[in-house]
Order: sequence, then structure tokens, then C-alpha cells
Amino acid sequence: MAVVMSVVLLWGGEVREVVWKSGETFSDYLHRNGVPLDLLKNISPEDAKYLSEIQSGEHFYELREGTLLLQALIPIGEEMQIQLIREPGEGRYRFDITPIVYREVEDRAVVEIRKSCYVDIDRRTRNPRLGFLFKRLYKGAVDFRKLRQGDKVAFEYRQKSRLGEPWGAPEIRAAVIESGKKRRFIFVDEEGNAWNDIHKKVRITKTGKKEVVYTVTKTVRTRSRRARFGMPIRHARITSRFSYKRWHPILHRYRPHLGVDWGAKRGTPLYAVAKGRVVYAGWMRGYGKVVKIDQGGGFVTLYAHQSRIKVRRGSYVKKGQIIGYVGSTGRSTGPHLHFGLYRNGRAVNPLKYLGKRGRAVSLKKVTTRHKKMKNYTIVTTKKVPIKGARAMRDRLLKALDGPPKAYRWESYKHLFVRVNDRDRYRRRSEEERWAAKQP
Repeated sequence: MAVVMSVVLLWGGEVREVVWKSGETFSDYLHRNGVPLDLLKNISPEDAKYLSEIQSGEHFYELREGTLLLQALIPIGEEMQIQLIREPGEGRYRFDITPIVYREVEDRAVVEIRKSCYVDIDRRTRNPRLGFLFKRLYKGAVDFRKLRQGDKVAFEYRQKSRLGEPWGAPEIRAAVIESGKKRRFIFVDEEGNAWNDIHKKVRITKTGKKEVVYTVTKTVRTRSRRARFGMPIRHARITSRFSYKRWHPILHRYRPHLGVDWGAKRGTPLYAVAKGRVVYAGWMRGYGKVVKIDQGGGFVTLYAHQSRIKVRRGSYVKKGQIIGYVGSTGRSTGPHLHFGLYRNGRAVNPLKYLGKRGRAVSLKKVTTRHKKMKNYTIVTTKKVPIKGARAMRDRLLKALDGPPKAYRWESYKHLFVRVNDRDRYRRRSEEERWAAKQP
């Protein structure tokens, strides 16, 4: 059963924030709320495939009049949402996919330690994700168990806000811990990397030639590159990129495109991007013939619209092994590969991970005994200012000298009237109007 998190009165109905229960399908949800299942027949195959993107434990909103469902807003990603609306009068329901409306909040929080860092950040901001993110930024650099009462933490962050509640993951841009006379800073650059200074280190590689005129033995550092994920298809062009909000050329509406499309001839081989276990091989609604592979580490890959599948569910594949062939099954205008990459159940942009390479350093002795020209490579580092870090540091230092403060998300609650507090709210409003008339 969905867990009711909060109830707010809108004149004529109640808005409830609920949680999508584990294992429930969209048709189960319709049946449980008395919505005619004929609605599913009116959903296009292009839209129907997004029904499987609803995540267990996802928070969403319902508008009800008693037990009657009037409207539901169910997120599919951070940009788009399923909208289910009951038409007035006839009792029919309408299905649509629309952009999520949200605003961005920027805040500078100062928190004084009383119990623990996480508990006090949550108490001050009423945003539990901030405490987890703050501790992760300082992981390995600060032992939070050694913080004492009276110590302070301060940070600047951005947070999306939806209907007065935090939406999505927050983004801490700068932070400081003041313990005793020590201050430890963290600054986050544009790429999301954390640094303990207002400058970040950038690698610079110089190459050239030098003349060796004597015998010398020296140790040289060499770097090898190994790709984590290979490519799912070869010698093909990208026809559509990953997007949370793409204008559909046929439907003329905004729709998410949670993957990358490569156009290729029918029968072009498809390759496993890494070793793993096949967790699904078969037909999947608008995706047609599909293979899903668990790559380990929380990653799952999806290969859609295949003409022929070459692996079975439960089998293990090697990196580069052929798992199927390009086709045009399901909702497709022509032969192509739709490739999806999921990390911990969330769709991510595959182009940020395919071909990503890790570096391995090895030492090698090189001895020269003759006069010759030799190529050389020198790797140095250069300090580059992090954009806006100096100004953020000054603001945090100034904030530490003041009292604890933070944006509290429950400050939105005064804009709404709780169901059980309606009479009390009316009495309080009358008292406030009376007090305002007094000299």
C-alpha cells in the first residue's frame, strides 16, 4: 500500500504525496484506483514504453476528493512526468506526458553542531539529502565523530523545488567545517570534482625531442589506457541523443529519450559493451526485441529494436560478444539500435560512459648508450582557479561569524492549510486581523 507522507487541503480536494509501492505496475495502479483499464488501449506504443520507467519508492502526487482519484503526477526522470486526469462530468480519464514544473533554490546554510553533523543539518534544513551529500564530500578527509558541540559547518548549495518540497539531488558548491581553530574547505568545480582549495590541478603534457650524448639509465613513467565499456555497434552514426525533454517530430510533443540511437543496416551485429549476465531477452512493448545485460557495479544495458536475438536469459557474455542484430521491431521508423544505460535503476547518458578510460601507471627503466634524438613526454600540473570559489569562500567565512541559519523547506507550509488544522487556521486568522486593527 502507498505510504501517505503529507496531506494538504486544496478547496475541493486533497493533495497527497505518496510513494509508488514495490512491484506495482501501471495497470495495477489503475485497477486499485478504479480507473477503467480501457485507458491503456489509448496510450500510444511510443508512450507505453515509459510506463516501465516508473521507479519503486518514487514519490508522486495525487489529487483526491474523498477516495476518488482526480489527478496523479508520476515522475519518469527529473524532467518529465506522467499526468493522469479525470475528465469532469463523464468520469473518463486522460493520459499525457508533460514536463515537470520546478524552481531552483540557492541557499547558504550555517549549522551549529549539537548532536551530529547529519542530524543537525537535517534539523536545520529539513532536507535529509544534504547531510548525506555533505558527509560524502568530506569522506576520508574528516572524522565526523570527532566534531564537538559548538563546532560549525557552512555550505552553499542549489536544490530543485517541486510543489514546495525538495526535488532531485541537491548540489553543494562549497563547504567549510570549523572545528576549534581549524577550518577545512571543499570547493566543487564545473565537472563535479571536489577540491580543498579555491584552485584545482590540471594536468599538462609536453612532448618533444632531445639529444642523448651519453649513457644513462633512468626510470620513466608510462601510462596505459583501458576502456570500461566498449561500443555496442561499430561504424554507425548517431541519429538521436539522450535527452530528458526532446521534441518528438511525429507526436509534436515533448517526450524523454532515455538512450542513444545509432542508424545502421538491418542485420548489423550488436556487441556487449562489457562482460555480464543476460537478465532479459525477448519482446518489450514499444522497444520490440530487447536484450538487457547486468554489467555489474549497478550498471544495466539495454539493446532495443533487434531483428534477431542471439543470447538467452541467464547466460553470461564477454565484452565484444555478438548478442543480436540491428532491426526495426517495436515502435520504430527504420532499422536502428536504441541503446540504454541504467545506473542503480536510473537512466543515464550512455555517451558519458562508453569509451571512458581509466589510467594505469607503470615504471620502466630506459638505458641510452649512443648519441641520438629521443622523443620525450613530460607531465606537469598547473593550478587553475575554480570559477566563483574565491567569492564563495569569502561568503562562507562571513556566514560563520553570524548565527546559524538555513532555508527551511517547511516554510512553504504556511502557504497551505492542513486538513486537520482548518478550524484552528481560521481562528488564528481572525485573531491576527483583530490585532492588526489595534493601535
